[in-house]
Amino acid sequence: MVNSGIGGQAVIEGIMMRNGGSYAVGVRKPDSAIAVERHAFRSIIDLPGVMKIPLLRGVVSFIDSLVIGIRCLMISASYFDEESEADRDDASASLSKEEKVRREAEKERQERLMMTGSVAFSLVFAIAVFMLLPYFLSLLLASFVKSAFAISLFEAAVRVLIFIVYLVLISRMRDIQRTYMYHGAEHKCINCLEHGMELNVDNVMKSSRFHRRCGTSFLVYVILISAILLMFVQTGSHITRIVIRLLLVPLIAGISYELLRIAGTSDGKLVCILSRPGLAMQKLTTREPDEEMAEVAIAAVEAVFDWRVFLKEKFPERAGEGVCND
Repeated sequence: MVNSGIGGQAVIEGIMMRNGGSYAVGVRKPDSAIAVERHAFRSIIDLPGVMKIPLLRGVVSFIDSLVIGIRCLMISASYFDEESEADRDDASASLSKEEKVRREAEKERQERLMMTGSVAFSLVFAIAVFMLLPYFLSLLLASFVKSAFAISLFEAAVRVLIFIVYLVLISRMRDIQRTYMYHGAEHKCINCLEHGMELNVDNVMKSSRFHRRCGTSFLVYVILISAILLMFVQTGSHITRIVIRLLLVPLIAGISYELLRIAGTSDGKLVCILSRPGLAMQKLTTREPDEEMAEVAIAAVEAVFDWRVFLKEKFPERAGEGVCND
């Protein structure tokens, strides 16, 4: 597989595409026009070489994804505020320069607080539901079964079951279904490029909506790896078990990220086998998009990625077929 270096995710009526040091948010506005915003990306740990350190880069990347994801959701949601842009412009025109600066600073402060709170809540919620809840449920079995291995196996099964039920339930929500359609459009754009096709609506629509570097696959790896590792955590103290589970979260995220990197750059038989659970779960977290969604995805890609240069460099043998001829 060709690694284009593009990553993305769905947002409210749109898509975020990230490449290198920038990301773009493409949104289909209520008036049907496509709005695209491009922003510089800066990691939470902006130190040289951090993303070259195995395991640590997985933890950093996971938190970065949460931060940028929430930021992009806020950007996309701003296009659907009840107050129109014209009304905001009229109100802003009557303010002094100092007041405008003050309000802008206050808005940025509130957004930072909201983003910090959202990231913290997301982490706490995920750890509570997918790490701690299965453990406490397994304690119910401890009253009837004395085998520590059997109890650990039960905890692992409960963790996987909770994850699957969670995905099934949210996939039935109407608004989420549209988000999953945009998620499918994101994958289709990346697959289109990685298979050497010109980025247009027709080619995007006939590309696959499944991709091995998807965040869904990352979560599947997290669930499966945590299930395996925690089966070996055997201690008589409940507090110690809980503490160990919390301490293992960064390690689990790091291992999962490394597997995701391998899956995105290798076509080996073992890698294909390891990718199957994540691809299977994408049947729940992606939907077939319509052509308008594909247009939004293309606009987001073009804001951060010169796909014509990419195709010429990666697929020079197809130049005669009309690929990326300007």
